[in-house]
Order: sequence, then C-alpha cells, then structure tokens
Amino acid sequence: RINQITHWLTIPLAALQGYGMVVTLQHYNPPVIGSLSTITLFTTVLTMTAGTMFLVWLGERITERGIGNGISIIIFGGILAGLPGNLRMIYMMTGWGGLIGLLILMVAIVLLIVFVIEAYRRIPVQYSRSVFRGGKMYRQGGATHIPLRVNMAGMIPLIFAMSMMIFPGIIASYFANYPATYGIGANPNFGDWVVRIFSPGAFAGGAIYWILYFVLVIGFSFFYTMVIFQQQDMAENLKRQGGFIPGIRPGKPTEQYLNRVVNRITWGGALFLAFIAITPLLSRLIVGSEVAGGQGLMIVTSMGLLIMVGVALDTMRQLEAQLLMRQYEGFLR
Repeated sequence: RINQITHWLTIPLAALQGYGMVVTLQHYNPPVIGSLSTITLFTTVLTMTAGTMFLVWLGERITERGIGNGISIIIFGGILAGLPGNLRMIYMMTGWGGLIGLLILMVAIVLLIVFVIEAYRRIPVQYSRSVFRGGKMYRQGGATHIPLRVNMAGMIPLIFAMSMMIFPGIIASYFANYPATYGIGANPNFGDWVVRIFSPGAFAGGAIYWILYFVLVIGFSFFYTMVIFQQQDMAENLKRQGGFIPGIRPGKPTEQYLNRVVNRITWGGALFLAFIAITPLLSRLIVGSEVAGGQGLMIVTSMGLLIMVGVALDTMRQLEAQLLMRQYEGFLR
C-alpha cells in the first residue's frame, strides 16, 4: 500500500517538475523554447510525466529480475552516456590542462568516496545464554561486532540539501525581471536578488550559495542518520537477545553509548558529503573562474559520482553473494 501511494504521489510531483523545466527553458537568455499554447504546454508536461513513470516502472522490473536497484542502474547508465560529451565540452573550453586536472580531481574523489562508503566503526558485542541439555543448564556465549557505517545516511542529505537550494530560486524566477540570472538586467527586483543568491555562479551570490549548501548537507546528514539509527533500536534488540557491549551496562547506558559513538562518526560522514557537494566549486578553481561565465565544470556531478560508485559497489557485492551462494570462488578480495 505504501508503494502504491508513493507511485500516485509521484505523478503530480513529476508534472510540477516538468512545468518548472518548461518555464526555466523559456526564461533562458536567449530562450531555449518560445511561448507555448495551452494545449502544447499540457502535451509537453504530460509527455515528461509519462516518461518519468515509464522509467519508474522499468526500474522496478530491473529490480525484480536483475541485480541491484533498477532506478539507480538507469541513472548510472544515463551518467555514463553523457560522459563522452562532457569530456569533449571540457576539452574545448579548457584544453588538455584543464581536462587532465579535472580527471585527476575526479579520480581522487572516487577513491575518497570508496574509502568513506566502506568505512565503519566496529562495536564489540558479547552474547551469553543458557541452554538446557540432559536436565543440566549450560552457559554458551559468543563474540561479534556491530558495524556502524561512517556514512550511514548515504546520498540522501545531498538530495535534501539540493532540493532546498533549488526551490527558492525556482519560485523567485517566476517573478524576476529577466535577463537577471545573476542580477544583470534593467530594473532588478527582489526575485532577481533571490535568483542571484541561490545561483552557484562566480558573482556575489556564489559564496552564499556554497556556504548554505555546505551547512545544509551537514545538518541533513545528522538529521537523517539519527532518524535511521533510532528506528533500529539497537540497544533494546541487544538486551532481548542477551547481548551486551563489554564495559557498558545493558539498557539506557548502552543506548547513550551508541548515540555518542554515532554522533562522533557522523561528523566524518557529514564533512565528507559536504566536501563532495562543493566539488563543482573546486573544479571551477582548477579550470579558472572565467571559463563558462564562472560556472563550475565537472566531468560528472558530485551526486552522479556518489550514485556511480554506490551502484558499482552494490552490484559487485550482489554478484559476489551470488557466486559464493553457488560455491564459486568470489572475485572480491
């Protein structure tokens, strides 16, 4: 039922975003598309919405019959399809120097993403239980650990923060006196100022945009991590299963200890996601702010990199599990 409700709510959201894309293309300078009649606008938005729902349906079919998350795999394929065009554009705008510099930056970011995604803190746990055999009671126990991931929130904080940063600019663009993407134009109004502030350019709004984006990613990282961790209720589950952390009393002390550990390691994941969020700014510093009107250039966006690395690692893990389940030798070391 929740899945069905989610699909029904996706339709108006996709239609709203499709309408926003049409308005944005009309407000470009020069406009990408001109004025549209009511029936043409309705057909355009309906086509975008139908395409979105078709991709949702296709992604679910891939998830049921394939390996990994189908929608993520579709996004992965879309990012790879645009890679050659991005490389060509960056070469034409920056030459070999800028292209090589961005490639080095992307490789370093990928290595950092893999390192942080696979990083976790081991919390030692011991279990003790009593077993009756032959009328006698025997005590059995074992030691294991709880892996608490450094980046428990995944890429959700980036999506939340990006949505918060895009929304004010989109609403203000409906009331701005264009051309005023960065406050350039006759008679700028309050809408022009909001659009300028929430635009990642090299003008006055750029610094505010990146600072707000950085702070929002950190805030959403802690918020989403706490939501996920509280739902797991690890302290109560350990108590019911007869497990305990050495040196920590079961119950409330265990819960406080786990919350304290999660808060500390979340700082690492939050700062990592915030750094990934501002990588377009770093790319602009590499190629120069005068390129492309001060806009940051990226071979693949920071969110795209997280998706690509996450999908690749998840697919490799599932392939490894399938091989080991059939008693073949795995290929991950």
